[in-house]
Amino acid sequence: MRAARRYSERMDQASDRGAAWSRSTDSHSGQRRDGVVPADRLFGGQLLSAISTGIVKMLREHYGRGPIKAKTYALDDIIVCVLRGSGFTALEQTMMDSSDADRNDRVVAMREDFQRLMAERYKALIEELTDRRVMAFLSQAHVEPDITLEVFFIDRPLAGYGAVEVIAGDEPAME
Repeated sequence: MRAARRYSERMDQASDRGAAWSRSTDSHSGQRRDGVVPADRLFGGQLLSAISTGIVKMLREHYGRGPIKAKTYALDDIIVCVLRGSGFTALEQTMMDSSDADRNDRVVAMREDFQRLMAERYKALIEELTDRRVMAFLSQAHVEPDITLEVFFIDRPLAGYGAVEVIAGDEPAME
């Protein structure tokens, strides 16, 4: 069974709404490492939505809550998921309500430790959905405003998500 279909079925089963995923059948949806173009590979907005939804579901399952907003961006070989408004767990809120001067730092440290523990799950999600290997994963949490960034560097660019690369010493092209 193809990776996108397996993922889709798992997400459908886990979904509170039971909404079905749509899949692309276009041949330009991306090639696997073996050169075969899977007919059901997600791409474009469907891929970005699946990444956002997958990360939010993991957070709800393992953290006990998820963000109010999640948006994923892809550019070349970089995927960034921006999570806004996760709110605070009861424990975090107790820490935030304290008079400790370092309370924000302590909440951020706790969230970063959680993200470190979730890293393998996040990377597996990205690898399954994109058919790319995650080379590096970075996570950054911020308390006020409540924003978390999940950044994935993958082994090769995603089709259709280009970028212009400037290398030090190169002169910009002049017309």
